[in-house]
Amino acid sequence: MKDARITVATLKERKASHTPITMLTAYDYSMASLVDEAGIDMILVGDSLGNVILGYESTLPVTVEDMIHHGRAVCRGAKHAFVVVDMPFMSYQVSAEKALENAGRIMKETGCQAVKLEGGIEVLPAIKKMLDAGIPVVGHLGLTPQSVNQFGGFKVQGKDIATAEKLLHDAKALSDAGVAAITLECVPAKLADKITEAVAVPTIGIGAGAGCDAQVLVVHDMLGVNSGFHPKFVKRFANLHDDILQAMHAYKKEVTERSYPIDGEHTFKISDEVMEKLY
Repeated sequence: MKDARITVATLKERKASHTPITMLTAYDYSMASLVDEAGIDMILVGDSLGNVILGYESTLPVTVEDMIHHGRAVCRGAKHAFVVVDMPFMSYQVSAEKALENAGRIMKETGCQAVKLEGGIEVLPAIKKMLDAGIPVVGHLGLTPQSVNQFGGFKVQGKDIATAEKLLHDAKALSDAGVAAITLECVPAKLADKITEAVAVPTIGIGAGAGCDAQVLVVHDMLGVNSGFHPKFVKRFANLHDDILQAMHAYKKEVTERSYPIDGEHTFKISDEVMEKLY
């Protein structure tokens, strides 16, 4: 039923019934309303807003306040979707206690249904604190953008035995801890399939193949809002970049030609009597 809110229980049911789950990012009220109207199951308020909305070169400068500001707007627009808000860099790494404090702020001040943080067993103490406090958590493994400097760039993860084993071990640990779902980013499809089979919670793939329980994309990527480079795993379902530019060029042309606005069609009337009294 579209009007019912998607919950953690819904996600578990979808996993059990092998029903694919859909997820897109949104960073503002208008886009969240559209994503919700389309019947998308989950919305991610990603710290990718640092790149997409704020123009940073990475997600690292994004703050808790940024996430709360955009998370509030998205939650106002989403009546059906399960909204997940990212915890930004250094909001959960200092200590489990600080992580709980920041997660609590995000939940209370945005109205979201879960928070998401990057990492495996190294962040389990923080995750357990949150879960014990009743805060649903989504994990994130594979290419974790907040660790881009440690990785030496945006690279596929889990291609050798050591990193593949760690991903599998981390995923099992997160699942056993009780997370609501696990994001797998830029992980070889066969490895993602194995992880999906090994864990009890839904996996959310982004560049991890069709075998994951869910798929997520940055909405600006899948709508083709931006030109230039886009990751291999992105499929553009529209080409809004060109459509938007065409509309803007048309607007500029009509304004400079004074063919817009059209008198009577786009303007409001005032009686001649009132106008005469002005002089």
